[in-house]
Amino acid sequence: MSAGGLLSIFLVGVLGGTHCVGMCGGIVGALSAQAGPLGGQWRLHLGYNCGRIASYVLAGTLVGAVGGLGRVFVPVAAAQLVLYVLANAMLVALGFYLMGFTGVLGPVEGLGRRLWQRLSPLTGRLLPVRGFRQAISLGLLWGWLPCGLVYSVLVNAMVSGSPQQGALVMLVFGLGTLPNLILAGILLVRFRRFAQARATRVLSGLIVLGFGLLGLLRALNSPL
Repeated sequence: MSAGGLLSIFLVGVLGGTHCVGMCGGIVGALSAQAGPLGGQWRLHLGYNCGRIASYVLAGTLVGAVGGLGRVFVPVAAAQLVLYVLANAMLVALGFYLMGFTGVLGPVEGLGRRLWQRLSPLTGRLLPVRGFRQAISLGLLWGWLPCGLVYSVLVNAMVSGSPQQGALVMLVFGLGTLPNLILAGILLVRFRRFAQARATRVLSGLIVLGFGLLGLLRALNSPL
């Protein structure tokens, strides 16, 4: 994937991170309550998010490998165009999702609920979190929480066409979400109010929607 494409994915992570705060605020709030002093909070939240991003990278590796296999059986140019259109259509849907139209990606989120039903009981064994390694383990599980935002970016990871590129896409996305969730953990109440404000969500959604529409326009002008 080009540097421009990775920058777009990073910005999606930054802008979509406002949604992450709303969706995962209860989790980060629980960690903050357990961590005690500010220094302890930073350490646990860092471990928690490192585990979460590691799960994203693993998922990106898997779907990137699937995308690479698809190119073996389908003409490369046709496969690239179809997947590129699909990825940008998902960004359009994601833009509406961030603006509050959550039903747009409801069916997509449903795809991961069965896996989460198997993994979620394991989180109880890791609570309360007492140390950095335990926080990483909990983050590894949290990374599989059904989320339309994550699944939309996974489509882009599949488009990349290789395990390495798929992993890179999800790493860049995960790093984009990191500032929002770290701040949400340390400055929970004030930052959650900002992230959940309608103006913040609408602006984030419009920018992501713009990325998707721009990509679709490029696809229309692309020869097969």
